[in-house]
Amino acid sequence: MGNLSRSKITLKRVYRLLYQPDFYLRAYGKLARNKGALTPGFTPETVDGMSLEKIDKIIQALRAERYQWTPVRRTYIPKKNGKLRPLSMPSWSDKLLQEVIRSILEAYYEPQFRDCSHGFRPKRGCHTALLRVSQKGRGTKWLIEGDLRACFDKIDHSILLNILREKFHDNRFVRLIERLLKAGYLEDWKYNQTYSGVPQGSIVSPILSNLVSDRLDRYVEDELIPQYTLGKRRRTNPPLCEIDLGCIRSSKDWGFINSSSIEPTGTEDSFS
Repeated sequence: MGNLSRSKITLKRVYRLLYQPDFYLRAYGKLARNKGALTPGFTPETVDGMSLEKIDKIIQALRAERYQWTPVRRTYIPKKNGKLRPLSMPSWSDKLLQEVIRSILEAYYEPQFRDCSHGFRPKRGCHTALLRVSQKGRGTKWLIEGDLRACFDKIDHSILLNILREKFHDNRFVRLIERLLKAGYLEDWKYNQTYSGVPQGSIVSPILSNLVSDRLDRYVEDELIPQYTLGKRRRTNPPLCEIDLGCIRSSKDWGFINSSSIEPTGTEDSFS
């Protein structure tokens, strides 16, 4: 799938990949060793009691398009600034299916993400971002620091789904993700609908948020940076300007140049 991504080929019939039991076994191997695997969500279901029959039950529900996402259980954890961060905890079957979906999305989109992106990506993080700054930013005079406020909570569902539809021409696969986004959450055992955002703490949420933030990366790199860092002409070099003037005067003296309107390229005001 990585080769298809580099060629920017659109994908069809992706939904059929969800019928492969090997994907769920690999997802189980990755999730089972995490401490969160024993944390229940909306249902008391956890990694305990995992079996091939449970995987087959999920696949059969997907074949009939009857799979129902359960609402996530929301709790709050403290942040360093004293505020609270919402944390969503899905049920075990939803975790398993989300991991399969995440692996498919990551295999296709990861080669397309910009090199300047380091958040929620495999083998990338704060240290790789600092390494890039130390290598590429030695001549930097100033920096702009920003923060996407409530990024996970404010993502527009229609924008996210339209981004998916650009490359995934499979309505069943996109509808499955759409139902996930609108599954809702339980807070103090009271059901609440979700109209925007992705569940923070959910397995598939980081890759979905990166699909939206990638558009910001492309806008900054392709439009803002060229617009505000490149001038119409190169910066002049004073010693080279003196050489240009000397060559022009010598050429005029010897009659090689008759036009008096020629000026050296370095005599115009430099761009700063």
